[in-house]
Amino acid sequence: MSRAKGNLAEDKACVFLDENGFMIVERNFYSRFGEIDIIATKDEVLHFVEVKSGLDFESAIQNITPRKLSRLLRTGDVYMKKNFLDVNFMYDAIVVTPQDVEFVENITI
Repeated sequence: MSRAKGNLAEDKACVFLDENGFMIVERNFYSRFGEIDIIATKDEVLHFVEVKSGLDFESAIQNITPRKLSRLLRTGDVYMKKNFLDVNFMYDAIVVTPQDVEFVENITI
């Protein structure tokens, strides 16, 4: 996927989150382990959000591989330590397709 398509999907994901009561804290946080697309809060919970796009839900969500998830978890840990945070948090995904935007909560279970 091109960076432009990725940015468009992230923009749509941010609009979705905003419309659903989330506050965007940061976008594209990088560590040596990887990147977190969106960091947002809602109801005193910090959400690390991975954005995936595709022609359909299945093809997009399958791109969250065990390796990608491991890197996401490590990057979230870096963010928490860097910002001296001790808060409730979870890892979520947003899947953007031409037809819809779907929120998948707590992808680590």
